[in-house]
Amino acid sequence: MPGTDLDPWHGTYAARASGLSVSEVRALFAVASRPEVVSLAGGMPYVRAIPRELIATAVDRVLLTDAPAALQYGSGQGMPRLREHILEIMALEGIEASADDVVTTTGSQQAIDLVTKLFIDPGDVILAEGPSYVGALGVFSSYQARVVHVPMDEHGLVPEALEAEITRQRAAGSRMKFLYTIPTFHNPAGVTMSAERRPRILEICRREHLLVVEDNPYGLLSFDETPPQPLRTLDPDNVVYLGSFSKTFAPGFRVGWALAPLAIREKLVLATESAILSPSSFSQHIICEYMETVDWRGQIVRFREVYRERRDAMLAALATYLPNLTWTVPNGGFYVWVKLPSELHSKQMLPRAVRELVAYTPGTGFYADGQGGREIRLSFCYPTPDEIRVGIQRLAAVVNGELELVRAFSGTGSLAPGSGDRAVSAPPPDLR
Repeated sequence: MPGTDLDPWHGTYAARASGLSVSEVRALFAVASRPEVVSLAGGMPYVRAIPRELIATAVDRVLLTDAPAALQYGSGQGMPRLREHILEIMALEGIEASADDVVTTTGSQQAIDLVTKLFIDPGDVILAEGPSYVGALGVFSSYQARVVHVPMDEHGLVPEALEAEITRQRAAGSRMKFLYTIPTFHNPAGVTMSAERRPRILEICRREHLLVVEDNPYGLLSFDETPPQPLRTLDPDNVVYLGSFSKTFAPGFRVGWALAPLAIREKLVLATESAILSPSSFSQHIICEYMETVDWRGQIVRFREVYRERRDAMLAALATYLPNLTWTVPNGGFYVWVKLPSELHSKQMLPRAVRELVAYTPGTGFYADGQGGREIRLSFCYPTPDEIRVGIQRLAAVVNGELELVRAFSGTGSLAPGSGDRAVSAPPPDLR
């Protein structure tokens, strides 16, 4: 196909480029970033909870003592020194491993990309919770995977639904490659997979020779009780575990990791070297200095306190201003998942919300198949408790106003748009 006036290269892109499109969420952020808008949309960590002098001191020390190494190329697998520290972090959740099993990545987003690149051919099926993380859906789409959502409830992924979906896909001749799951403090749903379900889900995947990709960026950010141990602790040979410093330190350094079985680990290193040569030596040195000189465990406790206060403010505001809606009650992480009345559509309602100076993320962004019109994700991680209360009050005015409009024209048919196929695109960087 020839090019166009807007894009002279239109006819020469690879077929996989068709999976890339402008994110509706990215477009939202251009408006929601205005200071007068209370944004309950983005999953931005509250980095101001880290004393600025701690980071400045770590940077200064690295430049004074390790500058030649910090400013140089590094290993494709990442610094051994940092990988040892990563073992300390994972040990807090009961994971035992060797530093040789860890591959450092440019954020866990790159780890998702690398795993997908290694396993997915066009048309392959990836099973994922419905809803699922928008950034992962964008990666899956870019590699031309077919995402099949598996239902979840307040206890996480439903094992019986997983088993039934695998049976359907086998009968249809689908090539299923892995299950992608965020079992702890799910993004966007905020729920945690129960301890009882975890071994059952792993047993199903082992039996079906289905790899499990466990994405766990929020696992250390619990509020009221300790979550179940990661899936990786129950089945090291069949689980690729993904972690990140973005939520327990700062996302700006872009450092994450994958803990993988030996054969997969070797291919991850080769894929990393092919893509970026090596993760940032400078960022890795800064994080090592931070972990060796700062009470990083105490800082994680501080993050928990900050986010617990914000979670409580959001739940209280929802109960006060939107008591007729339903929502999840997260025990950690960043998000509350809200269900709207059947008459409303989250994506259609968003322009009015922005006009009322409040922003949220429509549920449609978290499904690969057009679902999510009745759902919205609210993030409590970044705004202050007072801002959260104001934002929920504004959101209530929007919801009630939309309901009045729909009921006034109740005889004219549904106001909700159709749910056709849609391309999933990469999110803005602060949605992780």
